[in-house]
Amino acid sequence: MNLEEQVKQWLTEEDFLREMKYDENADFHFIAEFPKDNIMDVVKPKDKDCIVVACATQVAPQHLNLMNAASKQTQKDFIMELNFGLNSFLVDYELQIAQDILQQFVITDQIFEDGLTKNEFIRTLKRVFKSKLHCIWLIDQKFGNVNVNTTASNQNDMFI
Repeated sequence: MNLEEQVKQWLTEEDFLREMKYDENADFHFIAEFPKDNIMDVVKPKDKDCIVVACATQVAPQHLNLMNAASKQTQKDFIMELNFGLNSFLVDYELQIAQDILQQFVITDQIFEDGLTKNEFIRTLKRVFKSKLHCIWLIDQKFGNVNVNTTASNQNDMFI
């Protein structure tokens, strides 16, 4: 069984597979839902010996409003705390920040083919999701909790 078939089988077995995407920069690109209502990308970039698990998240307008209303020091402290927290998860991440306000974040992790097992794959999905959850919880803690529609959507999927 080749790598694409193996990853597809694992996603299907666990009922995480939502769709396959055409991606000219990838050998394969799956959209996964893990856990329920959370969309992630599982991508095998062309000419790489790894798969990448990624989750891109837009900050909700309600949270942006709360962040804008906060003091500059609170905004700066939040970004610093977010960096420290994400770094402890041992994932890669990219924060899109405008005037000290977090707009979007992308969390990624990779598994090299020589270490790819179902166990490591599921652990990586969990690590990326827990990192996203850390961001959301920290936003709620620092700026206040708002109800945001979390219906699964492919609008925020990431394209490598």
